[in-house]
Amino acid sequence: MDWLQIVVLSIVQGLTEFLPVSSSAHLILVPVFSDWGDQGLAFDVALHLGSLTAVVLYFRHELVTMTRSWGISVAGRGTDDDARLAWWVLLATIPVALAGLTFHDTIETAMRSPLILAGGLIVFGILLGYADWRHRGSRSEYSMSWVDVLWIGIAQALALIPGTSRSGITMTAALLLGLNREASARFSFLLSIPVIVLAAGLEIVNLVEASIPVDAGDMVLGALVSGLSAYLCIHYFLAFIRRLGMQPFVVYRLLLGVALLWLFG
Repeated sequence: MDWLQIVVLSIVQGLTEFLPVSSSAHLILVPVFSDWGDQGLAFDVALHLGSLTAVVLYFRHELVTMTRSWGISVAGRGTDDDARLAWWVLLATIPVALAGLTFHDTIETAMRSPLILAGGLIVFGILLGYADWRHRGSRSEYSMSWVDVLWIGIAQALALIPGTSRSGITMTAALLLGLNREASARFSFLLSIPVIVLAAGLEIVNLVEASIPVDAGDMVLGALVSGLSAYLCIHYFLAFIRRLGMQPFVVYRLLLGVALLWLFG
């Protein structure tokens, strides 16, 4: 790959991994407007590792506190808010992990249609808009019950449908449950950590089994650009929604969905 392809794909992945706009929809559009071929599985692994590094670095203080409290909880020496939040992240990951193992092949083959992408963008975009407009709660991520977390986890499993957006659907569910915008986004970003770990792990297994050659330079550059763009995305997104909410992203999703229908319908 040339440097421009690496940079463009890395920025697209880094931004859309955390914005509620669907990374799959954007990655399918890149080859439409270019003559680039498939970037390959090894490069996908690098992009995921870059995004993972970004979210871990951004929430490093929270993660250290959560991990310490979780360890104390496991040892039976009490459970505080940080320990519960760590347990909630693990609990909410179970539905998407089970759904991914069960429906992975079907999703990869039968559900990659641009029309399905467009439908996911539009339908779940409208739902996000409704949740942000109608359910402006005041709860923090520390106030959730296990039932709340289970609902968010089930919603996260819907992100396997192309066009849904993992961050978008988890934020939608959290808003509907009464969490405020920033809490919804923060919990969604924390949820991305085990999901990206699982996705990257599966890709690495496939990469090893297929004995695919790796271009280390491309992977390092892709990981760096993806990580930097993802880190900046998380930082500015949290500040953005505090002032303007989710509606600009809803409008963008609807326009992108219509564009896909026009291009591929």
